[in-house]
Amino acid sequence: MTPIQFVAQLSTLRFANTFNPYSDRCLVHDLDDAPVRRSQLLLQMLEIAERVEVDSIWVGRDLGFRGGRRTGMALTDDVHFHDHLSRWGISQTRPTLGPPVSERTATIIWEMLERIPTPIFLWNVFPLHPHEPDTPFTNRTHNARERKVGAEILHQLIRLVRPKKLIAVGNDAEKVLGKISGGTAIVKVRHPSYGGQAAFLRQTRELYGVEEHPFL
Repeated sequence: MTPIQFVAQLSTLRFANTFNPYSDRCLVHDLDDAPVRRSQLLLQMLEIAERVEVDSIWVGRDLGFRGGRRTGMALTDDVHFHDHLSRWGISQTRPTLGPPVSERTATIIWEMLERIPTPIFLWNVFPLHPHEPDTPFTNRTHNARERKVGAEILHQLIRLVRPKKLIAVGNDAEKVLGKISGGTAIVKVRHPSYGGQAAFLRQTRELYGVEEHPFL
């Protein structure tokens, strides 16, 4: 599978009570061409990742309404949009309107990523934003059907990017990666939400040999 085929497949996904940032436009927060922008950014990242030696794929759970729903990038909010792009040598304006919106999980993730220079690809078990019925600006956990499809896409991503290792950010990611890793080493770290911030920072510091920051 090529990067173009991967993005094309992703843009066709449809599930009830989900938002696909690569084909859907939010009438409240998105620019007119937001889905096209997000798809093009993902395509560029995949094309670059395919050519370089990727250290790891960090795998979270789902896109959140304050993060990936807006940016189209896992574990990344508006505030860290350009930080993410700069790691891949890409420049583009945000696909969303108004001032940048922050997400707590993305903030903690990027506190660590900003101190790790090696190529890291970010993804989720379920690559879309699942929300509660009739309330698009909420988050819900993906269901079994969504997880199955997400796992198949994640497996394709691993084959495409060929990372040295897989970082499971939380239990959901670990369970799925254990079934599809294809022999690639898996390292589990605590998810930074729900009281897991300190453990996540400590584990990733140890994993990447990053010295403890006095404010972390």
